[in-house]
Amino acid sequence: MKKTLIIVPAYNEAGNIKNAVNDILDQKKDYDILIINDCSVDDTSQIARESANCEVIDLLVNLGIGGAVQTGFKYAFENGYEYSVQFDGDGQHNAAEIDKILDPVIQGEADVVIGSRFLKKEPNFRSSFARRKGIFIFKVVNLILTGQKITDNTSGFRAYNKRATEFLSHNYPEDYPEPESVVLLGRNGFKIREVSVNMKERQNGRSSIYGLRIPYYMFKVLLSVIMTGMRRRICP
Repeated sequence: MKKTLIIVPAYNEAGNIKNAVNDILDQKKDYDILIINDCSVDDTSQIARESANCEVIDLLVNLGIGGAVQTGFKYAFENGYEYSVQFDGDGQHNAAEIDKILDPVIQGEADVVIGSRFLKKEPNFRSSFARRKGIFIFKVVNLILTGQKITDNTSGFRAYNKRATEFLSHNYPEDYPEPESVVLLGRNGFKIREVSVNMKERQNGRSSIYGLRIPYYMFKVLLSVIMTGMRRRICP
């Protein structure tokens, strides 16, 4: 396998980052690990730096998930990595499934592969009713805008080839990067594929999107996705 970079964005994940890194290291694969500490106010950076065999970038201001992940893409492209993998620092992703999402990219079957929670029913993960309804709406909108059927637009577990990494290093969305980037990639001719993955429950802390924030978030994201779909293509 050619060089692969695992990009781990983290904001206030002191209770999760060590386990996330150890999970990747336990696979004993030839991965390089890059932690993007998004100006955390807890011990995320210190704990990450105590982990073996990983690089840490400390952002001086909080850029949000979009800016943090784009920093990882820039690092991957500028350092010549053939493949990059986005892997959240909250402990919900399973490092044993990295090869599962990487393989279609390595085989040239897709430019981007998304680890989906919804391709089939998984016993270890069940999203809320509001989230499931929102994701169904995104699936329909993406199909209309890109012609590609995506079941899990908000998944942060993704693999990219070098061409997609370069593109996103310059054009990654800032506000709602996961769902917006699906439309952006699809509209610019990148082939996207999904594979079924298991998600684990967050061990510490909670998502910033919960309760009544969910429908409000979904409404804003839907508008953003539609606006992204109306943009001119960037790639010729």
